[in-house]
Amino acid sequence: MVGEEESKIMSTRDALNIAIEQDLDLVMISPGAKPPVCKIMDYNKFLYEQSKKEKEAKKNQKTVELKEVRLSPTIEEHDVQIKANNAIKFLSNDNKVKVSIRFRGRQNNFTSLGYKVLEAFAAKVGDVGVIEKPAKLEGNNMIMILAPKK
Repeated sequence: MVGEEESKIMSTRDALNIAIEQDLDLVMISPGAKPPVCKIMDYNKFLYEQSKKEKEAKKNQKTVELKEVRLSPTIEEHDVQIKANNAIKFLSNDNKVKVSIRFRGRQNNFTSLGYKVLEAFAAKVGDVGVIEKPAKLEGNNMIMILAPKK
C-alpha cells in the first residue's frame, strides 16, 4: 500500500492510524482545500530528496559576474584597445562589464570627452557585447554597462 497512489476521503484520526501502522508520516499537502489534502509518506525521505533537487538545480545555475574596466577621459587610442581586449575576454566568458570613467578637477567641465571615449569603447567591443545600460554621469564618474551578446 506504500507505493500505491490511492485517494480517499477519511477522517484525520483514521488517516493518522493508517500512517502509524505503516510507520510513515501524515503530511498535509494542501491545507486550504475543502477537505484538506493529506498524504501518507516518509517525510524525512521527502525532505532529503527535495534538498538533493535544490542542490542539483543550484549546480546547473550560471552566475554572472560584473567585471570592471576603468578608463580616463584623456586615454590614448592604444590603451583603449588594450582595455577593450580585456573587456572582450570578460564578455566572451559570459560576464557583464562595467566601464567607468572618473573625472578629476577640471575634467568635470569636459564630460563630452567621456561620452566620446565610451562610444569608441562600445564600438570596439560591439561584435561580442551590447550596451545594457548606456553611459550616464553619476557624480564624478561616468558609467556604462555592457552585456554579452546572445
